Amino acid sequence: MKKHILLLVVYTLAVSFAKAQTPGYKVVFDMSSKDSVNQQAVIRELGLIRQSSPEAQMEVVIYGQGLSLVLKDGSPQQTAVQQLATDKNIAFKVCAITMKRNNVDKSRLLPGVEVVPDGIYEIVSKQQQGWGYIKVAH
Repeated sequence: MKKHILLLVVYTLAVSFAKAQTPGYKVVFDMSSKDSVNQQAVIRELGLIRQSSPEAQMEVVIYGQGLSLVLKDGSPQQTAVQQLATDKNIAFKVCAITMKRNNVDKSRLLPGVEVVPDGIYEIVSKQQQGWGYIKVAH
């Protein structure tokens, strides 16, 4: 009996350890470009990842010149951003410092876009939590 209990405890610990060693698919995209090719690329990548790995967690952190991606009056990707922002595993987060520097009020952001105090800090925090990092560029 003791042997079975010990075996069960070892098995439970092994399964817990294995789960802890295989983190889910989590990636943060660094979007600081106003280039339409880059903005199309991040939208395309989000869609492709969602198709291949529906449980993947993705976040696009927007700062600097990337701000136009999430503005109501400036984004050719408006429809795609709004659609993707409704996915519980996809977040669009814009830097409050960038918004202040560009005199952009939160009311000009597309629905579903969140504001974070500092975009670079948001990216670094995600990396510290084990998220993968992709700089959107071509």
